[in-house]
Amino acid sequence: MMVQFTHLHVHTAYSLLDGYSPIPELLDRCQELGMKNIAITDHGSMFGVVQFYKEAVKRGIKPILGCEIYTVNGDYLEKSAQNKRYNHLILLAKDQEGYENLMKIVSLGYIKGFYYKPRVDYSVLRKYHKGIIALSACLKGKVQEDLVFKNDYETAKESAIELQEIFGEDNFYLELQNHGMREDERILEEIPRISSETGIPLVATNDIHYVNKDDWKIHDIILAIQMGTTLEQKNSEGKMQYAPGEFYLRSPEEMENLFGDYKEALTNTEKIAERCNVELEFGNLHLPYFEIPKEHTNVSYLRELTKSGLENRYEKITEEIQERAEFELQTIEKMGYVDYFLIVWDFIRFAKEEKIPVGPGRGSAAGSIVSFALGITDIDPLDYDLLFERFLNPERVSMPDIDIDFCYERRDEVIQYVVKKYGAEKVAQIVTFGTMGARGAIRDVGRVLDMDYKKVDEIAKQIPMQLDMTISKALEISNEFKNSYESNPETRRLIDIALRVEGTPRHTSTHAAGVVISRKPIMEYVSLAKNKDAIITQCNMTELEELGLLKMDFLGLRTLTVIQDAVDMINEKEGNSLKVEDMDENDSEVLSMFTVAETLGIFQFESSGMRNFLKELKPTRFNDLIAANSLFRPGPMNEIPTYIHNKNHPEDIKYLHPALKPILSETYGTIVYQEQVMQIVQQLAGFSLGQADNLRRAMGKKKMDVMEAERKRFIYGEEGADGEILVEGTLRKGISAEIANEIYDLMIDFAKYAFNKSHSAAYSLVAMRTAWLKHYYPLEFMAALMSSVMGNTPQISLYIQESRRLDLAILPPDVNYSNKKFTVQNEAIRFGMMAIKNVGGALIEAIVKARQAGGLFTDFREFVERVTAVDSTALNKRGMESLIKAGAFSSLGYTRSGLMLEYSAVIDSVQNTAKKNVPGQKSLF
Repeated sequence: MMVQFTHLHVHTAYSLLDGYSPIPELLDRCQELGMKNIAITDHGSMFGVVQFYKEAVKRGIKPILGCEIYTVNGDYLEKSAQNKRYNHLILLAKDQEGYENLMKIVSLGYIKGFYYKPRVDYSVLRKYHKGIIALSACLKGKVQEDLVFKNDYETAKESAIELQEIFGEDNFYLELQNHGMREDERILEEIPRISSETGIPLVATNDIHYVNKDDWKIHDIILAIQMGTTLEQKNSEGKMQYAPGEFYLRSPEEMENLFGDYKEALTNTEKIAERCNVELEFGNLHLPYFEIPKEHTNVSYLRELTKSGLENRYEKITEEIQERAEFELQTIEKMGYVDYFLIVWDFIRFAKEEKIPVGPGRGSAAGSIVSFALGITDIDPLDYDLLFERFLNPERVSMPDIDIDFCYERRDEVIQYVVKKYGAEKVAQIVTFGTMGARGAIRDVGRVLDMDYKKVDEIAKQIPMQLDMTISKALEISNEFKNSYESNPETRRLIDIALRVEGTPRHTSTHAAGVVISRKPIMEYVSLAKNKDAIITQCNMTELEELGLLKMDFLGLRTLTVIQDAVDMINEKEGNSLKVEDMDENDSEVLSMFTVAETLGIFQFESSGMRNFLKELKPTRFNDLIAANSLFRPGPMNEIPTYIHNKNHPEDIKYLHPALKPILSETYGTIVYQEQVMQIVQQLAGFSLGQADNLRRAMGKKKMDVMEAERKRFIYGEEGADGEILVEGTLRKGISAEIANEIYDLMIDFAKYAFNKSHSAAYSLVAMRTAWLKHYYPLEFMAALMSSVMGNTPQISLYIQESRRLDLAILPPDVNYSNKKFTVQNEAIRFGMMAIKNVGGALIEAIVKARQAGGLFTDFREFVERVTAVDSTALNKRGMESLIKAGAFSSLGYTRSGLMLEYSAVIDSVQNTAKKNVPGQKSLF
């Protein structure tokens, strides 16, 4: 009879740089061994829980969700050297209540108790113990530590009894482990004795840190990477020593061989597994409650806002506008996303009221007329033939995705508004995982193996710098890298090991834009962690969406700040209220800048490659910019020659069928946009736009089985059981199978890289606005542009050259006239002080405040006295020397070289005088 056993102490790769058990590989092995259940108990975190759960269920394995937490004897809020020691404890969720309590315990460890590790104390366990089974853990467990390292049996027994009291008589187990280590002998001798004397049951575990027995060597490498040492140093110093080849996923038979004398400990693993029954809920939305006026429901309020928004947007509400809005509203209501739109509308309303620049749109949301009416987007989908179904498909249930661009300097104000409105406990940022990339893995492993740094770096640089590059791909496409691998045994070993660790999670960080907002406190849905000062989820963005949580991208876009800064300078000078939103998108003078590729500084159109493309394309209308923005990307670039030829030689444009002309004439007979694929399928074969979007997705992801099944529907249509025509198909529309197949093949070819027109249209509008400002207000635009790159000296130099090409004068930095940013003065651009290296914000702020309070500076000593009076710590050696070398004091009559010799003595003199009034004040120089 086959032995039944469940592993309950398991570390995946999400025990960062400690576990080496990739989740799919771990569960495949579990399946091979015929094991029906397995736990996940990563160190202090639940980063891998959702992936583990889904992958286990997919394989027919029951996932047991848990964590090996860190506990302290004292107050977990106390963070001192005396309270630095911690112990381990395994927690397993029995049910939903237990899972929620586990998430709270893990979250509190990070948010409140983090001190080297995410720690909690027994008061937290007492509060949140319900629904949880606890195991005494490894040699770092409290009971084991008392036995082995303190040699105190009675204290160990008391520790076990205390844990049993916390979790309940049937919910605490003493772990037996045997990894062939000397310390295990004491455990196997004394733990059963404690069990016998207290009645606390035993459970057999293996402290799994890798999948296969032979993986121990790679695990050792991972540990050395974590420690920042060489393998030799790690092992010679005896740090983080694991018995070789013992901490792997043992088979049930191997566990029986180890613990044959403890049958109860083996059978208890199955009993625990039977009691652990947590099911994660996917697909149900947990949108935050949106407070609406009393006289409205959420549906009526969205309709009211949409109606008034349409009246503001359009002079006349045509039948087309009304039908489109009604279709979208019905779809939004049917799919349950009314509150979603209200939430987005609300924080964008706040941003606009606070004059925080908001982008005109991003992604497919620009295809929605409701978004346009609500002010979420600023581009009319009817003007540019943008499709709502590309954004929200009524035939495929998925969360809408509205990503918003804000001014990068004020993005955090919007996030803080959301935190204040919904509550800090219901808003968090989102985790991302830094993994070992191809080059990074080579360098990490080379360092651990103590190889020559220069040699390792040369090998790493042989891997091409391309998106999604892997070591395996590099061996296929780089002859130099392949030759290094094949010709040198040491290099081969390096690369072979790097192949094993590549892709391993290395550390956590905070997603640059992602924010999650929930109905209840977030830690009731997912566990939380802390990254510096940011509270972050322990689930990634995709997992949060699958769990039904609202994820938003609050992106900071530098160009919006450039536009706002330029407009502010224009309005301050001219005393009016200029709005770039009022510009004509087809302004011929502005478009002529694109025609001659004078687009340095223009959003998404300033690279040398794009400018070369523009010279050939010679865009003459805004739609050409949308197409250019879509085509100038890897993949669609191959179609650029055809597009340019067809634009300049319309007589050469040929359509496979006349029905394609209305769809493709805008792009000169070429498929450029995903929306065009959808329109072809809809208009030539009778698909709904929702069905067309599903097919477009399948083509984009190269799902061959779906594509071939849909090919038949595209050509022959589809009939219901009663003969009702569900999809017409091209044959019924008079298009032959031969032509239809050619069209279908053409779509497949283009769908691989066809771009989202809604996104391209919105971003091209941003580009047009920057070009409009550059053309009509070059001084203000170039000043704002240079202010946006003040930390990038080469970029500033480039923009200064461009300013001079435009015959704009550049005035030098001057303590009497310069501000933090570049400004416009006397029909010239004044250099901003923040662009001077080593000159910090505090010094600039003190200079500007002193100038505003007392007028222009007359000499250097007066400058030092007045600035010091504002902020006694503002003057620092590096900053002052940089200002002098930049000529910022030249207008006061000083030469740079002369002032460099004198400035320190002047500052000392002023500060020595100040010492008489401020005891203890010291010179900074």
